[in-house]
Amino acid sequence: MGGILRMSRVMGGIAVVGGIAVAIGATSNLRQLGFSYLLAFMLFLSVILGGLFFVIVHHLFDSHWSVCMRRVAEHMAFLALPMAALFLPLALLAPHIYGWMHPGTAGEGLRAKSAYLNPTFFYIRAAICFAVWTFLSWRLRHWSLEQDKTGEAKFTYRMRRLSAAGIYLFAFTLSIAAIDWMKSLQFQWFSTMFGVYYFAGCAWLGMATLYGLAVWLRTTGPLRGLVNVSQLHDLGVLMLVFTVFYAYIHFAQYFIIWNANLPEETFWYVTREKGWWWAAGMVLVFGHFLLPFLLLLRIDAKLKLWLMIPLCGWFWLMHFVDISFNVLPPLHLEEFPWHWTDMACCAWIGGALGFVFLRNLARHPIYPIRDPRLKESLTIHEVPPPAIAESVHSYKE
Repeated sequence: MGGILRMSRVMGGIAVVGGIAVAIGATSNLRQLGFSYLLAFMLFLSVILGGLFFVIVHHLFDSHWSVCMRRVAEHMAFLALPMAALFLPLALLAPHIYGWMHPGTAGEGLRAKSAYLNPTFFYIRAAICFAVWTFLSWRLRHWSLEQDKTGEAKFTYRMRRLSAAGIYLFAFTLSIAAIDWMKSLQFQWFSTMFGVYYFAGCAWLGMATLYGLAVWLRTTGPLRGLVNVSQLHDLGVLMLVFTVFYAYIHFAQYFIIWNANLPEETFWYVTREKGWWWAAGMVLVFGHFLLPFLLLLRIDAKLKLWLMIPLCGWFWLMHFVDISFNVLPPLHLEEFPWHWTDMACCAWIGGALGFVFLRNLARHPIYPIRDPRLKESLTIHEVPPPAIAESVHSYKE
């Protein structure tokens, strides 16, 4: 655990430096800082919700292969609580970001949506979203840790029942958050698929992050002998699945809007086909979908760490571009879109969340030590499936 604690101190240092830079940015341009903070916030929220989704699905399907990695995902999901605290600066900066908070300058298009788009209801919905995410992540992790003490199967049933109800709450609140915090930047725009679009990115980045963490913890020792090649292969398959799912959702949204050709819908894409955003769109087509899709198609590629670890980093970069593509055009339409405050906000939020995550990881057992399915998880994958058996010899311990 010494390596985890040392890394937590590094993340704490990054958070301090980032916080100082954010404070400097607040003295110059609050509108720019608001967009930068929203970009970083939605980026890291994706990882948290991706972790929560992994835990919920694990219990829904009574999965055994993912038992050893579940505790890592539980700690990822539990970051919803500190994320609620990190929402406070965004709540204060919201009037500088969202035009609909100023009805006098927002135009007539706001009148039909004013019952939904008003500051009071906006903050109430945010509180509900964080309450749901915190409750789900807290109870699932709490029962998981309690099971470590007693080994009672009743905790497995409780987590399964909560996940059955929680998946609906998760889907609803995630969609509300995506619509409120990103889509409403251009409130005139219509899209019935935006919530699913953001979910696809959350799951995509969440699986890549969990893969990287599983390899790190396996290599450094805490998960050595617990996470094997078949489990990493299964995570790689999920990365491929959500690569395709993301591309499908994004194309479906674009195609429906292009086919209908309604001004209140098409303007959103028209503004993103100019200047730097045209290049960003092409990066998403080839870098967010085509490159990962082709690299992950081969069965043995999912076990080649020299490929998969850089690819996990690539997922982070592409998701950053994707969130930028959604958030930044109202601020920077044709000029270079990224600002140094973007990196400052990422350092602050990412460093703070990384510090809390690693401290939680070091404080509790690294895996569910008395889960009833643990033995099955450790034994059923001792021999890898025939389809990947030939590639195991090239896997580096």
